[in-house]
Amino acid sequence: MRAELIHPDWPAPQGVRALVTTRAFGDMKSAASRARLRAQLPADPLWLKQVHGVRVVDAATAALGVEADASFASRGNVVCAVMAADCMPVLLADERGEAVAAAHAGWRGLSAGVIEATVAAMGVPAARLQAWLGPAIGPMAYEIGAEVREAFLAKDADAASAFVPTRPGHWNADLYAIARRRLASLGVVRVSGGGYCTYTDKERFYSFRRDQAAERMAALIWLA
Repeated sequence: MRAELIHPDWPAPQGVRALVTTRAFGDMKSAASRARLRAQLPADPLWLKQVHGVRVVDAATAALGVEADASFASRGNVVCAVMAADCMPVLLADERGEAVAAAHAGWRGLSAGVIEATVAAMGVPAARLQAWLGPAIGPMAYEIGAEVREAFLAKDADAASAFVPTRPGHWNADLYAIARRRLASLGVVRVSGGGYCTYTDKERFYSFRRDQAAERMAALIWLA
């Protein structure tokens, strides 16, 4: 039987809870799947209107459906959530169990600084944070064009190591490697996850690039 939920394999601080839904759990855009998920949670998640940007909101006070691509929480039983199906969910936790966050990091948000914005919004020193990189399209399956590569290299020339040429004007991009670079530059060096590929693992994950469909998984984190 296929697992419906993934529980991140990371040394999460006491009181931090996190999970990711899989294809077997169902499309997280559907009311039925969200109702099932609610039974696993202490409260309704803050579902965002994701736009591939860098806005970060406080999950305790923001309105449901707010336009943003990340949220944070600094009190118990407030559930941060992002949806994805190739884009990378990034979960963050303070080692003291005082703050958590979830960010939706596709190439646009990642290049524009959604990770940096999320870390800043959490309001704790970056050195106290650890991160978990959730299911995203893997480096062997994510072919991109010059405009995507240049968006990253314009801010970090050494990120060229995350791109492998495939054919003229195209490269395979490693979103996980780029995320680790961005986190390290902030001082977040404890990073787990990053071993998934939504595109190739059809049994477990939705993939927009593979299926051109609207279904999504969800990644959630909260303080108990």
